[in-house]
Amino acid sequence: MKIHEYQAKQLLAAHKVPLLQGGAATTSDQAVEVARGLPGPIWVVKSQIHAGGRGKGRFKEDVSAEVLAGVIEGTPQPGKGGVRLAKTLDDVHAAAQDMLGKTLVTKQTGIDGTRVNTIFVESGCDIARELYLGVLLDRANGRDVIMASAEGGTEIEEVAEAHPEKILKVHVDPVVGLSAYQARQIAFFLGMSGKQVNSCVKFVQSLYKAYQAFDCSMVEINPLVVTKADEVIALDCKMTFDDNALFRQPQVVQMRDISEEDPTEVKASEYDLSYVKLDGTIGCMVNGAGLAMATMDIIKFHGAEPANFLDVGGGATKEKVTAAFKIITADPAVKGILVNIFGGIMKCDTIAAGVLAAVTEIGLQVPLVVRLEGTNVELGKKMLIESGLNVIPADNMADAAQKIVAAVAAKEA
Repeated sequence: MKIHEYQAKQLLAAHKVPLLQGGAATTSDQAVEVARGLPGPIWVVKSQIHAGGRGKGRFKEDVSAEVLAGVIEGTPQPGKGGVRLAKTLDDVHAAAQDMLGKTLVTKQTGIDGTRVNTIFVESGCDIARELYLGVLLDRANGRDVIMASAEGGTEIEEVAEAHPEKILKVHVDPVVGLSAYQARQIAFFLGMSGKQVNSCVKFVQSLYKAYQAFDCSMVEINPLVVTKADEVIALDCKMTFDDNALFRQPQVVQMRDISEEDPTEVKASEYDLSYVKLDGTIGCMVNGAGLAMATMDIIKFHGAEPANFLDVGGGATKEKVTAAFKIITADPAVKGILVNIFGGIMKCDTIAAGVLAAVTEIGLQVPLVVRLEGTNVELGKKMLIESGLNVIPADNMADAAQKIVAAVAAKEA
């Protein structure tokens, strides 16, 4: 789960992470009122969407298709972005009015962009340096890792690819926790001295406490700034959370903005389905993330592209399977469906019942290949055969992938 910058800063403030003063607004008049209550004489007006690169982004309503294509490619483009400086209250009003209700396209949103419904007005500050700081789980090491770089304001992926030596990685022992010497190591790596070091140590310690307290999967401060007064402050913040821990984070759950999410993925979450929309034409319904990944790989191996990742889980019910099938068939890009189930806890007859219920309700307009293996497999196959539906059986994964790719090609020929 993701939240907006202004929401992330509310959570950081609860753990005394140094921030600038600011507030959210949904109208230009509200933006002016927020600015009135903040220290001036300069304010920053920021579009709030679940994507980075807002300052370099461009509004779809204001520029040409060629400019938008350049934004996606990551090259500088003319026009006004989604983050702007305002020197007067009139500037705040104008910036807010020019952003709200428009579609912001960034490198991360894709060409469709995201509608701006909220803006964040924040006090300006005297910036001496821009840095990068992030906390996330290093799955390879089984530990949290704090990443720091002097290349603030640049996407960390670009820095890692071009200059990996400019990134410091500090792993945190889950038993001992973050040590003060590790925080100092980060400060020294970032070239700090004097009172900057103490400010950075407190910042890193507070940030890591917030990361743990809210069950984050990632906290990214980019840029982290050192002011001319030698204070270390979070200028921007991106937070994502471990969905499996949200049951103990009611404050975070209330911050969810479903308007920023794919409607189909929102629908899938209502049934506890793991669904991700992709760009292909073969819809996939699988149980287990590993089997789902393998299924997508073998579809690509045989010359087609998966239309989705959909894991119904190990203990799915008939209703859950029915919902999953409806979600797949609702995608107009889907030209064929591959059901690949290994029945352990999930029984093959349950899958068959769910598929039959969904097909009976909405019909079957595209080829359907079903590969079942495991618990109650013979019963599941019998149910499908006796249904009278045009279901193509498969003996194994390779056979299933070959058949669905061939069936789609034959129908489109």
